[in-house]
Amino acid sequence: MTTTYEGFSAEEKAAMKEHAQDMKKAARRSSAADKAAAAEQDVIDKIAEMTDEDRVLAELVHAVVKANAPMLAPKLWYGQPAYALDGKIVCFFQASAKFKTRYATLGFNEEAQLDDGGMWATAFALTEVTPAVKKRVTALVKQAVS
Repeated sequence: MTTTYEGFSAEEKAAMKEHAQDMKKAARRSSAADKAAAAEQDVIDKIAEMTDEDRVLAELVHAVVKANAPMLAPKLWYGQPAYALDGKIVCFFQASAKFKTRYATLGFNEEAQLDDGGMWATAFALTEVTPAVKKRVTALVKQAVS
């Protein structure tokens, strides 16, 4: 059986292009305070552009991170909201519309302290905002920075 590599999808290429634009925009900002304020505004603007379903979920994640992990700095990462500690992405939100998936994703990178034995989850599907979902997102974010 032979398969041929067809390269990156249009969505993947667009995400990489957005990431390059995000990096260029961040490099042009002057002071650290200006960079931080502008990066957070970029995240807020990106969330505002999302479809209703994704926007509500992204707003939940943003509010939970701000309230429970204020040491994480909001920034765009591949054109999506992300939260970094010392410049390293700890967690991120990926809108379902980004790659035309049936659910949004709350993901965690290796800096997140989610270790649980020899195996643990690093991404979680989000489909709706409920008290139980908010409680779980809050617990994950707190654990990630503990």
